[in-house]
Amino acid sequence: MAVNDRIILGIDPGTLVMGYGIIHIQNSVIKPIGLGVIKLDKLEDHADRLKKIFERTIAIIDEYKPDELAIEAPFFGKNVQSMLKLGRAQGVAIAAALSKNVPITEYSPKKIKMSITGNGNASKEQVAAMLQQILGVKAEHAFLDATDALGAALCHYYQNKNASIIGKSYTGWKAFLTDNPKRKA
Repeated sequence: MAVNDRIILGIDPGTLVMGYGIIHIQNSVIKPIGLGVIKLDKLEDHADRLKKIFERTIAIIDEYKPDELAIEAPFFGKNVQSMLKLGRAQGVAIAAALSKNVPITEYSPKKIKMSITGNGNASKEQVAAMLQQILGVKAEHAFLDATDALGAALCHYYQNKNASIIGKSYTGWKAFLTDNPKRKA
């Protein structure tokens, strides 16, 4: 797929619920093509949860064939054990993507929220409301982890939407401004 036609998988890792969201970008038109959660709370053993995360991530990759993965980084909390478990969940999802040769990019929760809402401290509900406005995706409370994942995918697109000009080099600002007159202040 060309840069103007790509699929981005976003993942909000978790040990009880993992959210995923997939967007398809074609000629700068963004369309959500998948959204969901993987519930892991019924599995007692942490290792079983990690195995399920790996298997489901592989299945999502096989189904949607993403060109890239955007994943939310664990945030620093007070409970070290929770952080370790969350880091393992993220690592397993990353390993699944890497096993399928899908490049990954990690974004902090603040970066994702800032990219979607303009507020790095936005709530999950605010992110979901903004995604509803941007993409027309309506999410119920049970799917807030999925909209967070969709937010990671959209954040990745926003951070890299000018990727099509990569490879173009300029000898200085004058040459850049000649090619990009609208960028002039």
